[in-house]
Amino acid sequence: MKSRQFGRTGAAVSEIGFGAWAIGGSWGDVSSQDAKAALHAALDSGVSFIDTADVYGDGRSEQLIAQVLKERGGARPFVATKAGRRLSPHVADGYTKENLQAFVERSLANLEVDCLDLVQLHCPPTEVYYRQEVFGAMDELVAAGKIRHYGVSVEKVEEALKALEYPNVASIQIIFNIFRQRPSALLMREAQRRNVAIIARVPLASGLLSGKMSAHTTFAADDHRHFNRNGEAFDVGETFSGVPYEVALAAVEKIRRLAPQDVPMAQFALRWILMESGVSTVIPGARNVQQAQSNSAASALPEIPAPLMQALRQLYLDDIAPYVHQRW
Repeated sequence: MKSRQFGRTGAAVSEIGFGAWAIGGSWGDVSSQDAKAALHAALDSGVSFIDTADVYGDGRSEQLIAQVLKERGGARPFVATKAGRRLSPHVADGYTKENLQAFVERSLANLEVDCLDLVQLHCPPTEVYYRQEVFGAMDELVAAGKIRHYGVSVEKVEEALKALEYPNVASIQIIFNIFRQRPSALLMREAQRRNVAIIARVPLASGLLSGKMSAHTTFAADDHRHFNRNGEAFDVGETFSGVPYEVALAAVEKIRRLAPQDVPMAQFALRWILMESGVSTVIPGARNVQQAQSNSAASALPEIPAPLMQALRQLYLDDIAPYVHQRW
């Protein structure tokens, strides 16, 4: 497992991390046993970065992480969590100092630590990025020793660029994959210039880029790929990267013909993300040991040749960009 510098935090983290949404909830049933086994497998494979949130299973994800790390002992991985989506309604006015402090205290308890490595504002309304007092509240939490660093998880490139204007924002988390290529332009350059870490989420477009889905695939009622296809519960870009399902399936078949036949498609999709030097870590989810091990193996793959990268770029421009490029 190769490592990359995590912005200006001084930390070096595995370039393949562990996205802990699936072990919390909204991806169908994942038993605690399977969830913990997947996390153990990822850590055994060299993963040293875990991304979670206080709303993943209403704290279940954070609590499972705490249990696994207690079982393992020894050096701790870098654990990033998020705050803000517990607000109901989820509006900009809810991002107060008092609420953020309460969210942080809850995550401290769930993760069983005295100080959180990284807290990210969890896809807040765009207006929040224009409220300096919100970032001031995060500065106060750092000063109080409750968190070491803070960042933002964003829906839109424009939100990320605005967040970069705050000098103590240490990281940006954004959807970046073969189906969502817009961040590779201005955002990656600006983040590198300011030494801000980039966390690439939804790397497999909710599993589409694993190549294992078809028009006949069904999803459980509590799986966001069933209940959020049109953005009913949260931003539609979080589900299948916002690409219409049938359009995405057709594009996946084209990618299948382009990609090396001896490399699993999921690993190839992760390696594509790692070709971007601005990415600090990519956080695929895993519901079982096999998925965790396969994800980690992507770090060992060779670079993708330039002609193939160009072919994937053209496929994006022709087939996918009209649906997503200007929206996010």
